Amino acid sequence: MEVSSPLTLPALESFSPFDGKRLGSVPTLAPEQVQAVVDDVAEVQPYWAALELPERGRYMRRAAQVVVDSLEVLTTLLTREQGKPRNESYVMELLPTIDALHWMAAAGPETLADERVPMPIFLKQKSTKFTYEPLGVVGVIAPWNYPWSIPFTEVAMALMCGNGVVLKPASLTPLIGQRIQEVFERAGLPEGLVRTVHGGGAVGQALVESSASKIFFTGSVEVGRRVGTACAERMKGSVLELGGKDPMLVLSDANLPNAVSGALWGGFANAGQTCSGIERVYVMRDVVERFTEELVRGAGALRVGDPLAPDTEIGPMVSREQFELVCELVDDAVSSGAELRCGGPVGGHDADLFAPAVLTGVTHDMRIMREEIFGPVLPVITVNSEDEAIALANDSEFGLGASVWTLDRARGDRIARRLEAGMVWVNDHMFSHGACSCSWGGVKDSGLGRSHSKFGLYECVNVKLVSWEPSRMRNFWWHPYDRSLGKAMHEAAHLLYGRDSQRLAALRRGAPSLARLGRKALRGAFSR
Repeated sequence: MEVSSPLTLPALESFSPFDGKRLGSVPTLAPEQVQAVVDDVAEVQPYWAALELPERGRYMRRAAQVVVDSLEVLTTLLTREQGKPRNESYVMELLPTIDALHWMAAAGPETLADERVPMPIFLKQKSTKFTYEPLGVVGVIAPWNYPWSIPFTEVAMALMCGNGVVLKPASLTPLIGQRIQEVFERAGLPEGLVRTVHGGGAVGQALVESSASKIFFTGSVEVGRRVGTACAERMKGSVLELGGKDPMLVLSDANLPNAVSGALWGGFANAGQTCSGIERVYVMRDVVERFTEELVRGAGALRVGDPLAPDTEIGPMVSREQFELVCELVDDAVSSGAELRCGGPVGGHDADLFAPAVLTGVTHDMRIMREEIFGPVLPVITVNSEDEAIALANDSEFGLGASVWTLDRARGDRIARRLEAGMVWVNDHMFSHGACSCSWGGVKDSGLGRSHSKFGLYECVNVKLVSWEPSRMRNFWWHPYDRSLGKAMHEAAHLLYGRDSQRLAALRRGAPSLARLGRKALRGAFSR
């Protein structure tokens, strides 16, 4: 796949993480050219914003059909460029975005329609509503681990809200990022409403510092802090999804075969390169031996290899840098006393393959329990009580997701409320990223704001209060002031909000002052 450009800057080339083959290239921009792209999108955006919400929804459905019609090409490209197994490209990336577009088309018009605001009794003559107005141009800076579903959904939500979008894909996955723009163009959206800019970190920084009204960023905590700071300095918002260290709490009454299966998928899907992947497992002492044995057996059975093969379950790490980081964290844990029960680097291949690993004998002061692994590694820790499991789960700088595994629904709900996370799943893990109706986002160092759901839509608009006053009377609290205003307010508080036994007396005491205020409100002209 080649994308032509008149620019003379070096092209950004893309290579398969499995076999190293060159997949194509995209043109890059110099950082100083990014503002011009934002300006171009800003010229087109008002025409898009003028469309009624149901009409924008129809374009979302058309975009969904474009994805459906392109599934084979998109799945192959995504698998080759990012390295996740082909089945995961379908299940974790493409199908969820198709459903997300249909959800936006159905729920967006109602969620973003003008919303009547109930008014207190003494303001009943006024008609007030919330309106949800486009921000203008939204910038999206995408990660490499889910280079389709994360930015695609954020772009679509911004569009549904009437905005234009400038997308900066990850440099490791530029080709699939470019396809996002092409999908919306093929769906018939105005040309230039969605633009893609490619380049290194300086291009992303230029987008942050541009006149784009808001930035959606997914990436590391370190970079996310800089993005948030730069946006705050420019008095504009940002939504930051900065990774996680998700805990899994396995209680004594859990369905262990189901919990093991959940751990295998939650910890090893996408070769563990998932922000909300399971990275810490806390298991009650009376079931830890059985759980661990089944986990090790299951991990050893997962097939590692060519992500295009239909039976591959673990593809390559996306880069040599990521592979070496995972190796470093595992080696550090083993040298500190942990036991590697299975898994590790796979030799004999050009790809950076890492077989699913299970660690026991881990302590909470090890790096592997404090730092984000972003690889197919599950450290298991034995706990003696529910309180200990919760305390250890919360002992982290991250707070994206968490899961509790128990057959007692009330207990699961109780624990979920005590866990410091943006999402908690009981007897499942991280599935809700595939349901756009569910919110997505974390607490602590896992970020700020929410994507997906109605809250994600609200991130893409300016919430404006609009009020109508029929002008048949003036407000009773306007000038001129006199003793009757304070007296009327004192008795009105008792009359409207006080104890039932006091209301009649308040009415008697306040009647003269309230009547005076009524006459004042009904006077058509200001007069003392």
